Amino acid sequence: MAQSPVSERFMQRCFDLARLGAGKVSPNPMVGAVLEYQGRIIGEGFHQSYGQAHAEVNALASVLPADVSFIPHSTLYVSLEPCDIYGNTPPCTQLIIQKKIPRVVLSCFDHSPGVDGAGAERLRNAGVEVIVGVLGEEGRRLSLPRNTFVRRQRPYVILKYAQSKNGVFAPPDNRQLWLTNEYSRRLTHKWRSETDALLIGANTALADDPKLTNRHYFGGSPLRVVLDREGTLPRALSVFDGQSPTLIFTEMNPPPPAKNLDYCPVPFDGQLAGNVLKELARRKISTLMVEGGIRTLQHFIKAGLWDEARVFIAGSYVAEGRMAPLLPEPPLEARRLGSDELLLFRNSLQSLNLH
Repeated sequence: MAQSPVSERFMQRCFDLARLGAGKVSPNPMVGAVLEYQGRIIGEGFHQSYGQAHAEVNALASVLPADVSFIPHSTLYVSLEPCDIYGNTPPCTQLIIQKKIPRVVLSCFDHSPGVDGAGAERLRNAGVEVIVGVLGEEGRRLSLPRNTFVRRQRPYVILKYAQSKNGVFAPPDNRQLWLTNEYSRRLTHKWRSETDALLIGANTALADDPKLTNRHYFGGSPLRVVLDREGTLPRALSVFDGQSPTLIFTEMNPPPPAKNLDYCPVPFDGQLAGNVLKELARRKISTLMVEGGIRTLQHFIKAGLWDEARVFIAGSYVAEGRMAPLLPEPPLEARRLGSDELLLFRNSLQSLNLH
């Protein structure tokens, strides 16, 4: 079926719904669903929380009694292929078949083991017409964190940092330097609410003493992850305040865990980034934001273990200092945020074979 403006409109609504689950459904994917009958939405829903009902279930549950008779004559739009496995909930394909929905329109496939085309095949074998690929590229971008997690067996990695207009990342003496405006800082906290974990190196912990929590937006805070090779960071730093779960990677023999504080021994060698990501995946962390400092960011860039980057360009110049990391790809998009500019990058090598 050729895509039409009408079908794209309903799929776009699925994407908008799906994003409402950001930060609440991980390591599951964000998914939105819309039930349409003769051009009218009679039900819609999204995956709201990990372990709870999926988008398709919520969409069907939202149908008003007066519209229930239309379900067997409707079209179900879903941003991601319906699951065909038993997990925390029964397979959504089973519900779709039971409700006798004749037509299902998908944006893209879910590469989770046991799904990955099996959901669409199950529906077709039951006589359901299945259309795949409506706004497919946008759907794939939305599902990249989940598909990266299940196919790469590591978190989806977002690099986030700021630099001056002339490329300075930090002063020569490594003291704290605020570059971005208030709007950009608030946006950063929104991202924290949508991310499973936030990682910094020991130098950043010392220089900035960041809390690494979400204080200026709705929602929770991510797991705080700190690379402390020598295990010598002062316990007076904010990351040790016990207010939010914190994981310390170190080469030293770690002390016993404390309240909201855990340690993980790991060699600080050329495989550090990969080993950190492997351990985080084992802990069901599916999205990771790396905030710095320079050496930490460069380690992930050099290893090629990053999926997207969000780089703030401040509206001011800094006379001297250490230069920001260089990314191997040009920005895909630029957005104006008052006096700041936000550049968005994507690692094309990592997104290969995830479609």
